[in-house]
Amino acid sequence: MRFALVWSEVTHGLRRNMSMVISVVLVTFISLTFVGTAILMQMQIGQMKNYWYDRAQVAVYMCLPTSGTENCVGGEASEEQLAAVKTQLNSDTLKPFIKEFYFEDHDQAYANFQEQFKGTQFADYVTPDQLNQTFWVNLIDPSNADVIKESLSGMAGVEGVTDQRSLLDQIFSVLNAASYTAIGIASLMLLAATLLIATTIRLSAFARRKELGIMRLVGASNGFIQTPFVLEGVFAALIGSILAGGAVVGIVHFFVQGYLGQVIVSTTFVQVSDAFVVVPILLGAGVLLAALSANFAITRYLKV
Repeated sequence: MRFALVWSEVTHGLRRNMSMVISVVLVTFISLTFVGTAILMQMQIGQMKNYWYDRAQVAVYMCLPTSGTENCVGGEASEEQLAAVKTQLNSDTLKPFIKEFYFEDHDQAYANFQEQFKGTQFADYVTPDQLNQTFWVNLIDPSNADVIKESLSGMAGVEGVTDQRSLLDQIFSVLNAASYTAIGIASLMLLAATLLIATTIRLSAFARRKELGIMRLVGASNGFIQTPFVLEGVFAALIGSILAGGAVVGIVHFFVQGYLGQVIVSTTFVQVSDAFVVVPILLGAGVLLAALSANFAITRYLKV
């Protein structure tokens, strides 16, 4: 099989079906960009879980005068109740699970609240006595939070014990839903790209049906006839894949690192190096998708 002859057939087909080729490029580009974004979102969720789960604390909220739980029948937690909780945290039972803990009184809680909600209307209506005094507990293994909850939840003066990981799980559930939505959209776009590639190849073969008939008469093999059509689809999809790879790298560099990384400094984000890991996946997916759909179209429908 002479490469020059095959390549001339490919370029001839690309020129003749330029509008369809551009459509394949655009659909492949958009669909694979969604695929790359979904992969990066899963990588981001994994990084955030590793980062935040290790830093998740257990909050032991002490009673306020307005608390209505069974442990708060005496109103605000007394000094004796605060000392009892502190003693329990230092006990031989819980100490093996605890890395460190610290106490936050009303004034410290108020200062932190003002810092967190600075510039909002909430900061103007909250007073120190409305905020719980809290023991913040860092665990050696955050998965052992239930041990702290079971040990302290029933103590007098304790309004509630909260594992911050439960709050993080809600956030990660939303992010996972967004990621799965991107995957669903990408799947539909990939299906559209597959059908468009197959249609392009069929139209290209139909437009050159006389040439194909002559090639068959002079003894050209099926492989020789089919190869240019497959390469047309692969070439168009490859351009779209390269554009999608560039878009993914650009999103990470300019938006994730350039914007989010500067605005939200309290967490880690995917790096450009992670985007470069995704690029070969997109290129391989685009080429494989085009090769399979083009080969199927030329052999199954046209029966060359």
